Amino acid sequence: MNAMSQENLTHFNEQGRAHMVDVSDKSETKRMAVVKSEIRMKPETLRRIQEGSIGKGDVLAVAQVAGIMAAKKTADLIPMCHPLPLTGIDINFEAPDEGILSFRVKVKTTGVTGVEMEALTAAQVVGLTIYDMCKAIDKDMVLGPTYLEQKQGGKSGDYERKTL
Repeated sequence: MNAMSQENLTHFNEQGRAHMVDVSDKSETKRMAVVKSEIRMKPETLRRIQEGSIGKGDVLAVAQVAGIMAAKKTADLIPMCHPLPLTGIDINFEAPDEGILSFRVKVKTTGVTGVEMEALTAAQVVGLTIYDMCKAIDKDMVLGPTYLEQKQGGKSGDYERKTL
């Protein structure tokens, strides 16, 4: 790895090997990230989710709990993520079009590093949980796109996605 790419990638040490970034000298600030994702499915599958007639139970309630659990476990899944004391996680669902279920995950903390990875991980697990609970009736579901919509706090400042 050359010196220029090492400067831009903080997860590499001077030998070009992966390491967990030292954040011990950073100041605590309020951090927030919002991730948007969706899952496309047959209109009939979405209708059954909304009616609560999927045999495995309340799909959105289970997906919401799974997403919250995933955000809290991100450091166990992504090797270079710091374990964070999350102060808030919220997941909202909407059906903007026939056969599309979209969801937003908002994660907050007061800490020395951001919560983008926690929000992204939660969104992916929400989608996977919906897929798992509905796969018996619809194996054609498609997850994504999943993307960071907004973040606040930290050295790099605030971010808001303009378009996808």
